[in-house]
Amino acid sequence: MRNRISRATVVAAATATTLGLSACAGWGGGGGGGGGKDSINVLMVNNPQMVDLQKLTAANFTRQTGIRVNFTVLPENDVRDKISQEFSSQAGQYDVASLSNFEIPIYAKARWIAPLDGYIAKDPSFDQQDILKPMRTSLSSNGKVYGEPFYGESSFLMYRKDILQAKGITMPARPTWQQVADIAAKVDGAKPGMRGICLRGQPGWGQLFAPLTTVVNTFGGTWFEKDWTPKVNAPEFRQAVQFYVDLVRAHGEKGAPQAGFTECLNNLVQGNVAMWYDATSAAGSLEADDSPTKGKFGYAPAPVVKTDSSGWLYAWSWSIQQASTKKDNAWKFISWASGKDYEKLVGTQLGWTRVPAGKRASTYENPEYLKVSSAFAGPTKAAIEAADPENPGVQPRPAIGIQFVDIPEFPDLGTQVSQDVSSAIAGKTSVKDALDKGQQLADDVAERYQARGR
Repeated sequence: MRNRISRATVVAAATATTLGLSACAGWGGGGGGGGGKDSINVLMVNNPQMVDLQKLTAANFTRQTGIRVNFTVLPENDVRDKISQEFSSQAGQYDVASLSNFEIPIYAKARWIAPLDGYIAKDPSFDQQDILKPMRTSLSSNGKVYGEPFYGESSFLMYRKDILQAKGITMPARPTWQQVADIAAKVDGAKPGMRGICLRGQPGWGQLFAPLTTVVNTFGGTWFEKDWTPKVNAPEFRQAVQFYVDLVRAHGEKGAPQAGFTECLNNLVQGNVAMWYDATSAAGSLEADDSPTKGKFGYAPAPVVKTDSSGWLYAWSWSIQQASTKKDNAWKFISWASGKDYEKLVGTQLGWTRVPAGKRASTYENPEYLKVSSAFAGPTKAAIEAADPENPGVQPRPAIGIQFVDIPEFPDLGTQVSQDVSSAIAGKTSVKDALDKGQQLADDVAERYQARGR
């Protein structure tokens, strides 16, 4: 999970509900606005998979349907702010936007996005049941579907098979966190400068707390109980964070307080660490043809303590603005971009390593895709299928979400607490002090929801 929502986005969402690169026009057309009845305006993030989509749209989707797609493409933080402003005002300038499974339930409750069930029912070729169940769950609200995934991910443990083998270590089929810590200690220094494990330490609710909240869940902790009682400095939460901090300080990467997804990926590819717990989407880079360590990795489920599984769930997805006057054409675009045939198009024209995977069961039955992803396809699918966004821990929760609490206030809360936990990793404060401050922040959030009787 590489999502980072700015405070401005959260403020805009909270107010309305109760929520890199410079901007550029895509190959499918110019910026949003205008366009005529046979066009739609799409606002989306500038991730590589979306860039591929732009390249393929005019020659395929537009040629087949006659519908011109005007793309507005922005870096992640910028696109989230613009989507929040656009959809909260219901200006209707954009018909479709790329949203994650964090925003979609919030936007659905605010009635900023349109339910898709009617379109799904009339479009059996889309095959909604082929969408992996956790994705369907996380992109729904009150029994209705509000988003379709473009690509998705969970999390798992990536490790150097050759390093463990040289030390006589066998990775358990379903490792616990204590077993992972023990292995990290044994392989630390296996090669000059190599550390045992990489874990994110960079502040941010979508950086440090993406993996760390999954650790909290499986240790038996939670941000909030079902009645919104905050539990940030409860024993289970504190034990999980202390374990994480101790592990990364003892056997983690250099510069851990500043290390996020990209830094850990580089560390693993360059042979600076022996293990990494993070997004399943990273495996494609590890196994890429130009990776110096291709073929040397093993993949194990997200480590656990008290739960059966602990991997997170994340998806970049498509939603239709409620104010759109071109919902039918918007659905045709979504059906194409998230459909089975689009994956085949990417595979045949751009290469199967570039398929936006992680969303459909059929992807993991395609022999051409499996030929290039055999090392990680099975573990990725298993991780996504094991993810339970409604019950990720040992106790009932007040809101959906595994690595986050799906409320507008969480990005601000999670980011503020992460800053202090990152300071603990740097040795500048204690875990107890960090979480005591976090409890006060969580109290403020809880009071708002308790006052509403939820």
